[in-house]
Amino acid sequence: MYAATAVPYYEYTEDARLAYDLIFSLEFDEAQRVMTRIKVEEPENLVYHTLRNYIDCLALFIGEQSIAYEKLKSNKLQRLELLKEGDRSSPYYLYAQADIYIQWAITRVKFEDYFQAVLEVKRAFTLLKRNQERFPDFMPNQKNLGLMHALIGTVPDSYRWTVQILGMEGTIEQGKREIEEVLAHARHTDFIFEKETEVMYAYLLLHLANEKEKAWEVISQARIQPKDNPLACFVMANIAMQTKRNVEAISILENRPRGKQYLPVPYLDFMLGVAKLNQLDAAADQHLQSFLEQTRGRHYIKEAYQKLAWNALIHHGEDRYRKYMEACKVHGMTSVDEDQAALQEARSGIVPNRELLIARVLSDGGYHQRALEHMQGFGAKDMTQKRHRIEYHYRLGRINHALEHTESALQAYQRTIDEGEHEAYYFACNAAVLSGNILEQTTRDEEAATSYQRALSMRPDEYKLGLHQKAKAGLNRLASRSLR
Repeated sequence: MYAATAVPYYEYTEDARLAYDLIFSLEFDEAQRVMTRIKVEEPENLVYHTLRNYIDCLALFIGEQSIAYEKLKSNKLQRLELLKEGDRSSPYYLYAQADIYIQWAITRVKFEDYFQAVLEVKRAFTLLKRNQERFPDFMPNQKNLGLMHALIGTVPDSYRWTVQILGMEGTIEQGKREIEEVLAHARHTDFIFEKETEVMYAYLLLHLANEKEKAWEVISQARIQPKDNPLACFVMANIAMQTKRNVEAISILENRPRGKQYLPVPYLDFMLGVAKLNQLDAAADQHLQSFLEQTRGRHYIKEAYQKLAWNALIHHGEDRYRKYMEACKVHGMTSVDEDQAALQEARSGIVPNRELLIARVLSDGGYHQRALEHMQGFGAKDMTQKRHRIEYHYRLGRINHALEHTESALQAYQRTIDEGEHEAYYFACNAAVLSGNILEQTTRDEEAATSYQRALSMRPDEYKLGLHQKAKAGLNRLASRSLR
């Protein structure tokens, strides 16, 4: 048993490490038992309070319960005050406080408390910068600072003034380099945050650096175990789906850990439903319905009804499609792009073209050759609505892009932009982003920059924020490359 000391300390002892691993695995009940032991045997170890906060924020992020959010957010200030009682000479003194702010910033975004989230980010950034000056070789600090530098680098020009006023700066390349240094350090030392950093790095590669294959390589070789950890299952299946590895995603999700010892993650059923839809499996509706029955959250409900509608249109016809889209109008919220897009489709009253929809879901699942063969059976002239004619060229571009038929892809994307640039649909905006990706990868940098700028000039009703972030990330990569 640890004796009480004059100054509380921060130490990842054996029990603290065990509790951290259990929390990362969403085994909260067992983690609570271990933490009770820490509280009794290590009463001055302030890591206890950071672990408590980790549980609160993960539970809120996954569960999306507004009542719980209102109840638990008051714990933040109390924990920060307790952390400030620790050893000021420790590199964990400022780091632990910053970690609390970061966790709550992410949580507040989930609950659309954006102003407070920005304040949390600013406080975390300030603490991490001060800590970096005092302890430049402290790798946990660099892990979090690297993530923040990368995210700051994606802020569009129209909002750049806000981060400048807040005194924050950073680029994607800077953040990527910093996190790579942390991973290199972890390979040669016993670094408790290694798995967390691997996940962070994989998502940075996927969403910010546009290195999707490398993201899959990183996560598939990481230490996380999806069969033993629902959070790891989500991460690996999500990246598998984002990199068009639908078969792998289904395998990961079907073999996910189950049991009362884990925090429920209904979203895994949603993912499995989408993955099965992508291979035209009519059983997709079972998993989507399971998600709707289990979730107590706020997000992806409208999208789940939309995907049920798509599955119905493909396999059963328009009547069931319309039934689900009516439910989409009524249930769920529109905080995330996917739910906004689902509601937009429901309100439009325009039923998707079944043939284009089949091509879309096959392509989303990575079945590109099947999708291309399917599209060879019809053409844009067969589409009676303008939206469908624009979408035809967009789908053809996406499929050829995936098959690495780059010139055919660029031509189809250009047709999409020419016909859809001034429409409310997202097709032209994403076509410009994806054209920029191709041109960037083939070192046609000026053309790539023009394409990204063109994407930023469009204002689609769907996915605007995400598409503009991708365009800005592309411009930042080009700017970094020009300085080398």
